[in-house]
Amino acid sequence: MTKTVLLSLIAGFVVMGCNNIATTTDSRNIEDSVYLRKGDSIATLVQGVLLKNVANATQQHGIKGAVTFCNEKALYLTDSAGGEYSVQRLSDNNRNPGNGIKSASDSAAWRHLKAILKDSTVLQKHFVREVDNDIFYYKAITIAMPACLNCHGSKEKDILPETLLAINEKYPLDKATGYGMGDFRGMWKIKMND
Repeated sequence: MTKTVLLSLIAGFVVMGCNNIATTTDSRNIEDSVYLRKGDSIATLVQGVLLKNVANATQQHGIKGAVTFCNEKALYLTDSAGGEYSVQRLSDNNRNPGNGIKSASDSAAWRHLKAILKDSTVLQKHFVREVDNDIFYYKAITIAMPACLNCHGSKEKDILPETLLAINEKYPLDKATGYGMGDFRGMWKIKMND
């Protein structure tokens, strides 16, 4: 009887130990899932605010007016629309110098997004990564509307000369042209914790 009780206790500890391991793994997956949903909702909200304001500037002042709007207000609007979260738009071919990729972790995130965008077997085109005890959400920004090509397309066929002049005037170090529909242009980076 003692041997049976001892074996039962050992089996119970093994099962409890396995359950704790599974719970830890599951809780991390659940936590990542929560961050993915929250990050996606923030990125969608901020992108919507930016697109609405760019559309308004274009409607009121033409495409040249949209360039001026982006130069003067896009960084502020991105930051303020994110509310309590730190929100950035980053790119390796940035227009605004403040949107360039500067850290090794952001470079790694950029390469990862580039890879998953090309991989049709990967369904989620965004991810969460922990860096130095901070949680960051990353999501690709692609050229999704033909209107984007008015400022980010080919200098020869998509961008009007007066728009190109405004871009060169406002952004002398611009690298954000030459894109086509669906191209990977940038990424959202959102710090999810304080």
